[in-house]
Amino acid sequence: MNYIKRITLLCSLVLILPALTGCWYAAAAGAGAYGGYKAKESGYSLQNPVKKDAPQQKKSDKKEDK
Repeated sequence: MNYIKRITLLCSLVLILPALTGCWYAAAAGAGAYGGYKAKESGYSLQNPVKKDAPQQKKSDKKEDK
């Protein structure tokens, strides 16, 4: 029984200790920022609900429509 407690404690330390350092948070923030950048590049914007914007016309196309 004591052996199982030691293994459980060791596993807990191995999983919790890296989560307390700032590197994990920086990596998660970087991944989120990159995901947001790629979504914006694909035409998605932050709205509720999240939806894809309609393609915008170029200025040269607008002049021809008039």
